[in-house]
Order: sequence, then structure tokens, then C-alpha cells
Amino acid sequence: MQRRAGVRVADHGSSRARADIPEVAAAFLRDQRMIVAGAADDLGRLWASVLTGPAGFADAADDRTIVLRAAPAPDDPLHGLFAAERDVGLLAIEPRTRRRMRVNGTAVQTGESLVVGTEQVYANCPKYIQTREPTTPPGTPARIGSGSAPTGRHRDWIEAADTFFIATRAAGFGADVSHRGGNPGFVRVTGPRSLEFPDYPGNGMYMTLGNLELDPAAGLLFPDWERGRTLHLTGRARADWGGDRPVVRFEVDAYTHLAGTLPAGWTAPGYHRFNPPVRDQGSSRSGSAIGTVL
Repeated sequence: MQRRAGVRVADHGSSRARADIPEVAAAFLRDQRMIVAGAADDLGRLWASVLTGPAGFADAADDRTIVLRAAPAPDDPLHGLFAAERDVGLLAIEPRTRRRMRVNGTAVQTGESLVVGTEQVYANCPKYIQTREPTTPPGTPARIGSGSAPTGRHRDWIEAADTFFIATRAAGFGADVSHRGGNPGFVRVTGPRSLEFPDYPGNGMYMTLGNLELDPAAGLLFPDWERGRTLHLTGRARADWGGDRPVVRFEVDAYTHLAGTLPAGWTAPGYHRFNPPVRDQGSSRSGSAIGTVL
């Protein structure tokens, strides 16, 4: 994938990710109140979800173990998956400071906690993260709806998004979850069960696109910052390299809509200065145009 993209840096990517947790990473984890998690269910479907708690709910027990004092709620797509050890990808992200770190490994649920054994621990650059800060605590997760095709309001939600998260995996190499961000309109709905988004230049590690090259299963998580809700999509994705940057096309197999997963109040977003302008493009549903957002 790096060769296809023209990346010529030797030993750049998953091969340079270490398994141990540096002290600076452990300190960052202890400050977090939100962790995004991604894993495959027993049918091989990928799901991304979010775990929340007070600062300190995520902590490094030692240099290869993270304890999350939270577990997926009963209506969450990840609920019950970690009764036995399973591959997991974690993303600790702090929108206020645009700092993030990724952890890939295995997790098992012990009581109301997830115990994660780390295999890859690494930081990412702050590109495309919109600054925002919670002003309320999260609620109690509860299912609003689920089905095979997102509704019209879900498609509107997706097209207005400035942030989402994507879970992927590769057999024998584990799961991963990553952030995607841009100006509102950077994700485009192309049909009742399909959407697409550009893959903006980042660290050049190509963890997500590399996984999709081996396994098209993917899970997307769209946060509704204003209402504290989350939209969880599972399906299949592929990267199209026909233009000046890859475009990822995603087909939905199922969705779950939850309330109470996030705080229902956040400060107004501060868009990252490197967000590319959203190109004028027609909406496949209404025929209206999504204009350039600066």
C-alpha cells in the first residue's frame, strides 16, 4: 500500500510500532475520558464503539497491560464479545488538544473492566482532528434503533459529519481503529446503503487501507456531539485509487443507533487548518450541492 502511494521511507508503518507502553503514553491514557474500541463479532463483522469514564478509567497496569474500567453496554454492538480473549483496536483521542494514540492487541472482560494486552502502541499526528470539549457527562447507553439500511436522518447525519472512526482488521495480525476527520461534507452518501470518503494524507503508515486490502470488513462510528448519540455501521470497504487521492467506498450491511454513549454537550468545533476544502459535489439523494467549507 505504501509503494502504491509513493511512500519511500524504509521501516515505516506497523513494523516500527512497539508493544510496550511508554510512560508518556501511560500518563496520556490516565487523563482520558473517552476511548474508541474496534473488534470483529462472531460473524466476522467489524464494529467500532466508544467507552467513557472519568479521568483515570483507562490506566496502564504495567508496560504491556491496559485496564479499562468500563465495558460495552448491553445494547452496544461490542457487548459480550470479550467474554473470551479477542483482538481489539483502541484509540485514545483528546479532541481538545488534538492528541491521539493507538493501541492494538487482545482484550478480555473481567467483571466490568476490559484487560488489554498490547501488541502495538503508537501515536499519530494531529491532522484533521476538530477541537471540541465536553460540557456535560455521558448518559446511560440505550438503543434507539437498528437495521440493515440507514434511514434518511442517518444519511443526513453522515453527510454533516466532521469526524468518524473506522475499525479494520487483518487475519493473524489483529484489529485496528482509526480516526477520520474533515470539513462537514467530506463524507458523501452515494446510495441507501453506500457512502464514500477521501483518504487524506497522514502519517503514511496505511494501517487502515493496508488492512482493507487483506480484509474488506470494516466498522464505522459516527458521533452526534450535540445529542450524545452514536451511529454504528458495519459492512465492507475498498479503496479506489483512480484520482489524486484514494477514495474509500463503503457498503452498509447493518447499523445500530445508540443514545447516551457520549456527553450530550460539547463546545463548538474548531476545524483543523489542514482540512482540505470539500469539493462541490452533487448529493445522490436530493440533487443539492455540498459547497466548499473553509
